[in-house]
Amino acid sequence: QEVKIFRALILGELERGQSQFQALCFVTRLHRNEIIPSESMAKLQQKNPRTVRQAEEVRGLEHLSMDVAVNFSKGAQLSSHIHNVCAEAKEAIYTREEDVKFWLEKGVDGSMFEVLPQTSDLPDLQRCKLCSDLWKPCICSYSLSIEWYPCMLKYCRSRDAGGKVSSYKCGIRSCQKGYTFDYYVPQKQLCLWDEET
Repeated sequence: QEVKIFRALILGELERGQSQFQALCFVTRLHRNEIIPSESMAKLQQKNPRTVRQAEEVRGLEHLSMDVAVNFSKGAQLSSHIHNVCAEAKEAIYTREEDVKFWLEKGVDGSMFEVLPQTSDLPDLQRCKLCSDLWKPCICSYSLSIEWYPCMLKYCRSRDAGGKVSSYKCGIRSCQKGYTFDYYVPQKQLCLWDEET
């Protein structure tokens, strides 16, 4: 279904009454050419697998407004991976309305999605970092960075005896990318990392 899943585990602050950790899942549409095909990955051998690698290309920060909740028990229709990857985040799986429209056109059951309250519905809804009341609903922000992922194939050129040039797959180009996700929480207590320092 062209699905990309991000899972974040945030350690809780026990002295602030939080549990050991909080899990979040962000589900978005995976666009073609965003990551290289797994078949290509399987064929390419990695030299020095224990090496800590640096990304060759830094891609810009993507800011995503996650305005829809995904029902965990029905999520397998969207991707079989949701059941495993998002098991700890059953009540905190988010996606975007524009991605939902794409999946609905592909025949996914719309009952797994629930549109979250927006600023237009709740005029006094503000960003969690500006909200002083721990029990008020607000818009939480969570940022993460993927330091290294295979984003493109590399092609090398060779020349045969007759001088004819041909290209062949000879490696992987790696990228780094950052994401910021904004989403509704029913109380600021669920978003304590998003505070002014």
